[in-house]
Amino acid sequence: MIEEILNKQKQQSEKSLEALKKDFTTLRTGKVNTHILDHVSVDYYGTQTPLNQVATVLASDASTISITPWEKPLLKTIESAIAAANIGVNPNNDGESVKLFFPPMTKEQREENAKQAKAMGEKAKVSIRNVRKDANDSVKKLEKDKSISEDEAKKALNDVQKLTDNYTAKVDEIVKNKEAELLKL
Repeated sequence: MIEEILNKQKQQSEKSLEALKKDFTTLRTGKVNTHILDHVSVDYYGTQTPLNQVATVLASDASTISITPWEKPLLKTIESAIAAANIGVNPNNDGESVKLFFPPMTKEQREENAKQAKAMGEKAKVSIRNVRKDANDSVKKLEKDKSISEDEAKKALNDVQKLTDNYTAKVDEIVKNKEAELLKL
């Protein structure tokens, strides 16, 4: 029973780490990343469809993203959807594709992104602590129901805390690496 609780805690903590890594893809580093457009969707025959499902999205160089629609009539729709998404650049329509030219990041933008990375890390830690609370509650319930002894419960609570500390340290390491990447010129 305790093994199940610890395994569940591990799985949920791993999900928190994955969510953090996914959140980090929305932060801009020195070079552009096509994931900045992941939340952009376009009206495709009356249905809101993710941009990457109606066009080829490529980072052609460190500061340019090129979006080539699979159907030419979508050019204007894509252009207006990107403008409405407010990602910090204006779309340029050249008749074949939409290009996004990102200016080099300023020191202030890098520092702001590093702050956002820290905040995302804190959110992941809160999630991991919530998982710990659930695991602790499950262990205490087993002890209350007399399914495990007091000593077993103490050991299980200790194991839950060790797992939490381990995942919190992983979050700190991931955030530290991301901050270094963001602040590097």
